[in-house]
Amino acid sequence: MKKFFAQTYLWLLLAMLYAPIMIIAIFSFTEAKVLGNWTGFSTKLYTSLFSGGVHHSLLGAIENTLIIALVAATISTLLGSVAAIGIFNLRNRQKMIMNTLNNLPMLNPDIITGISLFLLFVSFGITQGYMTVILAHVTFCTPYVVLCVMPRLQQMNPNIYEAALDLGATPFQALRKVLIPELKPGMISGFILAFTLSIDDFAVTIFTIGTEGLETLSTYIYADARKGGLTPELRPLSTIIFMTVLLLLVVINVRLERANKIKKA
Repeated sequence: MKKFFAQTYLWLLLAMLYAPIMIIAIFSFTEAKVLGNWTGFSTKLYTSLFSGGVHHSLLGAIENTLIIALVAATISTLLGSVAAIGIFNLRNRQKMIMNTLNNLPMLNPDIITGISLFLLFVSFGITQGYMTVILAHVTFCTPYVVLCVMPRLQQMNPNIYEAALDLGATPFQALRKVLIPELKPGMISGFILAFTLSIDDFAVTIFTIGTEGLETLSTYIYADARKGGLTPELRPLSTIIFMTVLLLLVVINVRLERANKIKKA
């Protein structure tokens, strides 16, 4: 009975988490403008999304979101990986302090982070736009990358880096040829997480986006919802984003599982 209730609880929890996404995915295959109104199977919304039938502001928001997410995730991955290596090599007390400081931005409410960055940019007279949004996203994404890379450092044999130095490699060569290949799975996971967080973010973005007309997908959806409804093409777009992230996670987990089996063999 315990096993039955445990499995039932697990499936109910998964249903609560994924039911909204599945509803959006199902109703992305109908032409109805109102979510929940099924008017027959159709791929018109997908055709409209890819053929340019949607409003140009939505296409601009998608483009801005992808550019900001790619740039922010790339910078965050580089900074977070280097920071993780530095924290890992600190002494125990210093490492504990730095890990605590790294965790604070993740525990801090997004709205507080957004307001703080907004006041910082205003106080320095920085014009808000692409640059401020990217800097803001790098700020809250980097700690997550550190969290992804740190376990790989803990699992790695610390002697291989020193062995590379003893064999004549420079610190940069040892970093590039020894550390980075070992940390690559964690870096990839951190990049995907940072990319997803950047696409998803609204609270920080709305405070740092400025008033020059720059829009991301989250701010576009917010403005669209305030008008009394959502653009129907957002349903297929949300489905595509979810399936892409799911596929990436499956591929990465399969590759990691294969790599672990090869190492054990």
